[in-house]
This record gives sequence, structure tokens and C-alpha cells, in this order.
Amino acid sequence: MTSVYLSTDPKADELLATDRFALLVGMLLDQQVPMETAFAGPQKLVERLDEFSPGALAALDEDALLAAFKLTPAVHRFPGSMATRVQSLARAIVDDYDGDTAGIWTTPGKDGGAPTGAEVLRRLKALPGFGEQKAKIFLALLGKQFGLEAAGWREAAGDYGPEDAFRSIADVVDETSLQRVRETKKAMKAAAKKAK
Repeated sequence: MTSVYLSTDPKADELLATDRFALLVGMLLDQQVPMETAFAGPQKLVERLDEFSPGALAALDEDALLAAFKLTPAVHRFPGSMATRVQSLARAIVDDYDGDTAGIWTTPGKDGGAPTGAEVLRRLKALPGFGEQKAKIFLALLGKQFGLEAAGWREAAGDYGPEDAFRSIADVVDETSLQRVRETKKAMKAAAKKAK
């Protein structure tokens, strides 16, 4: 089993290491909250819902999912919009991949062979709530920490692909690397502000 350090909470990290839907939901939630808060979100949902799977969430009453998001501590600082996004994501996985999250990166490509990094990126970008940047970060996370061997995944992941990027959650494996990623993000924000 892959061991990860994404939420800094051992129980939440164990879920992320073994449940690909939880991992994808954590990435979806990684917006306007600290990375580790986002990746701790799936564990909160597991504890609050009867079942945590794409099929279960796709079929769940919207108010019930929102209630689970709002319980203290809240899953996200924007529980309403994020509950809607998570449910849309679950429905897309049910509709397009028969409820199998890993199908996004394991379903054969048009030629019948293993999907390339570019193809996996295209599939990720087609998911609700996944723009270009989020899709590239998740692709890098799969390649760096979850053994994805899709041809050209590093190139498809762009700036997040290099081994020593330290630009995103894809590079977080312990407290030291978490702090390095934080410092890189801070420096990038400062540079962008200065450039304005």
C-alpha cells in the first residue's frame, strides 16, 4: 500500500492512499483552503455518510450531502458550492466510468492501448470542477505518488511534472516537503503581485 502525507492526519491519509475516489475528491476540494484541509475532507465525509462512493454520492439527496458538509468542523469553507461540485463529480464518474474512479486513468485509449499522459489530462479536465491547473496537479500526483506509468505524464503535467518541482500537493511526502511547497507558492504569489 502506498503511504501518503497529504492531509497530515494519519487516518485521512490512509483513506487517500487506498480510495481513489477519496483522492480525487480531496483534489477537487483543494481550493481556497489549505491543502491539508482539503485532503482531510473525504475522511470527514466517510465518517458522516452511510456510504462514500461515486454511486452513493451521485444518488444522495442534495440536502443530506450539504448537511454532511456543514457539520462542524465543516468539510470546506464554501460547503454549498463544494457539496454541489462533489456530487457532480460523483455523477460524472458513474456516467462516464461506470463508477470506477481509476477508470479515468486506466480505461484504454482510442487505439485500445494504455492511455497516454495527455489523454489522462484530457479526461481529468473534462471532470466537473477540474480546470487545467487542477488537472495537471492531479496528474502529477498520480505519477509521483501512485505509480501512474502513462507515457508522457510528466510533460502533460507541465510545471508540476519535474521531480523537484515543489509547486503542489504532488510533491508533499512529509512535513519538510510540505513547507517547501508552501514557500514556493508564497514566492510565486509575491512575484505575481509584484508583476501587476
